[in-house]
Amino acid sequence: MHRLSIKDWPAPERPRERLMGAGAMQLSDAELLAVMLGRGVRGHSALELARTLLVRFGGVRGVLNASLEELQALHGVGPGKAAALVAARECCCRYLQEKVTPGRAIRSPADSRDFLVARLRDRPHEVFCCLFLDNRHRVLAFDEMFQGTIDNTTVYPREVVRQALRRNAAAVILAHNHPSGVAEPSEADQLITRRIAAALELIDVRLLDHFVVGDGACTSLASRGLL
Repeated sequence: MHRLSIKDWPAPERPRERLMGAGAMQLSDAELLAVMLGRGVRGHSALELARTLLVRFGGVRGVLNASLEELQALHGVGPGKAAALVAARECCCRYLQEKVTPGRAIRSPADSRDFLVARLRDRPHEVFCCLFLDNRHRVLAFDEMFQGTIDNTTVYPREVVRQALRRNAAAVILAHNHPSGVAEPSEADQLITRRIAAALELIDVRLLDHFVVGDGACTSLASRGLL
């Protein structure tokens, strides 16, 4: 029996045409991925390939977090399709990063939370970052300061102070991830927050917050009264 490709389907059933007619929000995860893939391979439509990807990597998040090598290891996903998926992930991050680009003011925790979750939640190891702000809370820079093991990162307050002086910062927001997925601040997190706050105070720089990023969650120490 001849197998129909997506281009042979009725127009209202094709993912690309559905997106253009009804909007992207009406598409399933598989249909959205099919649009990004563009076309399938012999014997498998783009939609079937998209469903295979979702099963293999456990959902959209898993697909977009997969490496080029992991994607290309799947039959039907060549360099072009793998590159398109990796680029889609980076576009998502850069879209959120626009909230914290230099010159933009941080007016609420929500302005930085989405970006931090996107950047940090899927890191396999702990990463400790600093968002440096001027006296109007406009972004000066976002720096990844320290990297560690799967459950621990060594943080040096003096290096945070040195970078704050280098950036001519008036305020700082800290952030780090918990690869375990649990966004609950540990005692060690609270201790290093207090140490950094004290060190920054000596150079008249305010510590505004410290975010702990887990699996899609983000906890603010300031909102907990832990600063």
